[in-house]
Amino acid sequence: MEVIETEKRDLLDMSFKELNEAITKLGYPAYRAKQIYEWLYSGVLDFSQMNNLPKDMRAKLEESFTTGRVKIAQRLVSKVDQTRKYLLELGDRNIVESVLMKYHYGYSVCLSTQVGCRMGCKFCASASLGLIRNLTIAELLAQLLTIRHDLGQRISHVVLMGIGEPFDNYDNVIEFLKRINREDTLNISYRKMTVSTCGIVPKILEFAREGIPVNLSISLHAPNDEVRRRTMPVAKSWNFDELLSACKEYTRLTSRRITYEYSLIENVNDSQEHAEILAKKLKGTLCHVNLIPVNAVKGIDFKKSSRQRIETFKEVLDKYGIAVTVRRELGSDIMAACGQLRRNNLTKTRKV
Repeated sequence: MEVIETEKRDLLDMSFKELNEAITKLGYPAYRAKQIYEWLYSGVLDFSQMNNLPKDMRAKLEESFTTGRVKIAQRLVSKVDQTRKYLLELGDRNIVESVLMKYHYGYSVCLSTQVGCRMGCKFCASASLGLIRNLTIAELLAQLLTIRHDLGQRISHVVLMGIGEPFDNYDNVIEFLKRINREDTLNISYRKMTVSTCGIVPKILEFAREGIPVNLSISLHAPNDEVRRRTMPVAKSWNFDELLSACKEYTRLTSRRITYEYSLIENVNDSQEHAEILAKKLKGTLCHVNLIPVNAVKGIDFKKSSRQRIETFKEVLDKYGIAVTVRRELGSDIMAACGQLRRNNLTKTRKV
């Protein structure tokens, strides 16, 4: 478990057993630990607002502990579809992004797992800024809890598809998923959680053996090694066939369908020939392809495919019997795509 160096222990990094031990060690009865635990997972991370605790105890907690150390630095709400984009400041002044989306089934939140990313995908707004560090369990939780408290409603779906590579922060991510699944925390079904990876093969296989039915999404974005290596450096470590082999093993062990995310980039990976190659590789596997018109990012030359090329690509996959959809664009007026707001913010800061 990765924890930031600090004098105060973070209660969100603790299991209930650990929290109970910490509170009783301060001389308070065990039922107080349960009260604190309930406050935390209702989204109240400020000790002063835990009004069923004595004032002197709240002051003592403030002296001894912290809770996630995440605060909202900026909130943008789309006028188009009510998507909310959050720029969140961490205790060390680093910033990450989260996005809240409303669907017919309820609210879904897309969370970051790292401050920055070291995977270097050429079309990604976060790639050029590099990796600073992993998020702790407490920070992963605090993102979700802070947004839930700000919204004032239950969030039923969680997607780890924000800034960072989740499998590059594997242990903290797995503990986070298990924590929010607990009935005494947020009681979010594993089947309503999704983890996205750019294709770290050993971790895909390890994830398959975890025994938790979380949805797996693969950032594929190419039909073969030649294109993938041009756009995604991870492909130099594990080739296309190795990745597909790991995915097939995942579906064999879990019986769960994999979603392949495919960002369509004009004249890079969006031709009819590319679609044919991809369809032949995926035919017969338990999968779904999510086609994503690539987001325009300042300073990155890739352009979004035309509507006609997107439709042609989809038609080819349909012809081969591959389940396929084109992702609906949400929050287009608030830079809701991963990393854009953070990148703009940091770029302006560095110029100053």
